[in-house]
Amino acid sequence: MVQGLCGLIVCIIVVRTGKDPLMSRRRHTPEQIIRKLAEGQKLLAGDMSVEDVCRQFGIAESTWARWLSQYGGMKADDAKRLKELEGENVRLKKLLAEAELEKAILKEVASGNF
Repeated sequence: MVQGLCGLIVCIIVVRTGKDPLMSRRRHTPEQIIRKLAEGQKLLAGDMSVEDVCRQFGIAESTWARWLSQYGGMKADDAKRLKELEGENVRLKKLLAEAELEKAILKEVASGNF
C-alpha cells in the first residue's frame, strides 16, 4: 500500500513539475556515457523509444541528445583521451594568460610609466 502511494506521489510531482524527483543530478564518466550510448542504441534498434531509454537510464532526453552529439561514435579510450586533452588545453590557456600578464607588467615597468 505504501509503495502504491509513493508511486502516485511521484507521478503527481512529475505531472505538475515536469521533473522526476528520482532522477538525481550526477556526473557520468566518459566511459559510462559511451557504454550507455551503446546500450541505448541497441534498445532503440529493438523498437524502444528514446523517452523509454532515457527513463531506464535515469537521464533527460536533452542529456541523451547532448551525449550523442559529444560522444556519438567514440570508443571509451577516445573519450578518455579527449577529456585529458581538454584538461591540458585549459591548463595551457591559464599559463599563457599568466605569461601575457607578466609581459604586460614588465613592459609597463620598463617604460617607466608606473
